[in-house]
Amino acid sequence: MTYTTIQLAVHSSVATVTLNRPDKRNAISYELIEDLLAALDEIAKSSAQIMVLTGAGKAFCSGMDLDNLKALTGRSPEQNLQDSETMARLFRSLYDFPKPTIAAVNGAAIAGGCGLATLCDFTLAAPDAKFGYTEVRIGFVPAIVSIFLLRQIGEKHARDLLLTGRIIDAEEAHRMGLINEVVAADKLMSRASELATQLMENSPASLTSTKRLLSDHVRRDLDVQILAAVRENAGIRATHDFREGISSFLEKRKPQWSGK
Repeated sequence: MTYTTIQLAVHSSVATVTLNRPDKRNAISYELIEDLLAALDEIAKSSAQIMVLTGAGKAFCSGMDLDNLKALTGRSPEQNLQDSETMARLFRSLYDFPKPTIAAVNGAAIAGGCGLATLCDFTLAAPDAKFGYTEVRIGFVPAIVSIFLLRQIGEKHARDLLLTGRIIDAEEAHRMGLINEVVAADKLMSRASELATQLMENSPASLTSTKRLLSDHVRRDLDVQILAAVRENAGIRATHDFREGISSFLEKRKPQWSGK
């Protein structure tokens, strides 16, 4: 399959997906979401045993594309709900992916990009990588990612990141348990390859069964929580604060919040 916003390469049973919008800091566009969903489906059906996710250029993924962000305030409630459902499907597809996944975070992983980085089974990061859920800074709500973040790092750390919207470095992300390892930038991809090789020494059937078991443990709760999160995600877009947050961000000024 031909992709326009990502690159997919398979070598020695390892499928490497590279977010390929370096001029946009690999920002999440509607097209990138579609490409990622299609790539996940293609890899799941292929003979590849491991998936590695990384970014081209200096960033891993900087969050939502600015052009898409500009258009959000003009979308209908039905479109907002559909957008939220699609993003939830992407995160859930990555979380439930049947084969082991490794994120090699080469730079900034912000908002939705942080979700992509940390929903992989293993997250390796270069020392200058940055992480953060900045949604509250623009009047948005990190509803979908919060469900997974609570499970990953616990309530206190999740409240810290989600309520402050602050950016943390790789070392702090490691201390929180958000990532597995900090790896020198020039060794990041070789470490991902080394980990992939280690994983492939195990039974593919056992790995798939183990991943399915882990997903099944939380499937029922996730189904309910994601449904509520999608509604919250879509609903916040109808507020004045959301429109003000987007406008102030794009205009590079301090927002004037109304609380409505």
